[in-house]
Amino acid sequence: MLRHIIVPEDLTAHEIEAVFAISEDLETKYEAGLREPLFPGRVLGLVFEKPSLRTRVSFEAAMVHLGGAAVFLGDETGFSSSRESVADFGRVLSEYVDVIVCRSKAHETISTLAAVSSVPVINGLSDYCHPCQALADLYTLRCHVGRLAGLTLTFVGDGNNVARSLAVACGLLGMRFVLAAPEGFQFDDGFRRHLKAILPHADIEETTDPVAAVKGTACVYTDVWTSMGQEKERAHREKVLKPYQVNAALMRHCPNALFMHCLPARRGEEVTDDVIDGPNSVIVEEAANRMHVQKGLLAWLLGHQG
Repeated sequence: MLRHIIVPEDLTAHEIEAVFAISEDLETKYEAGLREPLFPGRVLGLVFEKPSLRTRVSFEAAMVHLGGAAVFLGDETGFSSSRESVADFGRVLSEYVDVIVCRSKAHETISTLAAVSSVPVINGLSDYCHPCQALADLYTLRCHVGRLAGLTLTFVGDGNNVARSLAVACGLLGMRFVLAAPEGFQFDDGFRRHLKAILPHADIEETTDPVAAVKGTACVYTDVWTSMGQEKERAHREKVLKPYQVNAALMRHCPNALFMHCLPARRGEEVTDDVIDGPNSVIVEEAANRMHVQKGLLAWLLGHQG
């Protein structure tokens, strides 16, 4: 059956665990010097409207490690432009490749691409969510703590695409998720209704108090205050979100918590150097795990059972 991963809830908790198991197996082999060519001759198409380091390189490397190849498609292909429709683009591209990863400005673009594609489509980031990032984040947390169920993850800052993805992923895996954000930067009512519909028993909270939010948490997470496409709002966002900076004073309320950031970071804004470079920061490992988890996801989608 054809599967697309457009939002985190496209996977069940059992399927996420299956992806994590494959990821862990392939990571162990990778660290031992083995890059198991499970899918020779397979091709991954990367369709990107936005700049990328981690998503692009981690997916390209993952597909090469699996024995396949990756083709990067940027502006020169005319994707999501007046040159041709997304539907025509998707129908043709899926005749050439085995999997498509799309990083788009608009979530609707990825949904349209998936609707017409005859191969799996993976969301590599949209304005609505970033499922691959959330999977890598929770995989990283599990590697450190040994479990996920019952843990708390606290997101401090803007309730953006990464925060939405983490809220859903935490809910699926039996974790508590807390968003600490000022009024106007918390989840919108539509997303709250969606959460209630898909995860009626999930422990998902919102607060305007970052200190209360981080007490007892296993992980403090933040992201840039101004994402791509929000540049005109930058001055306002910096002013309103300044009290939500993750710094040493905040981290003293959860001294054992890991610190995560999806990167790139604006040091001195949402996080200070002493935290992001501190002993509890796992940002590099978190970024590295993008490759391992996406390798597991690709292998799972292509039929590898582990």
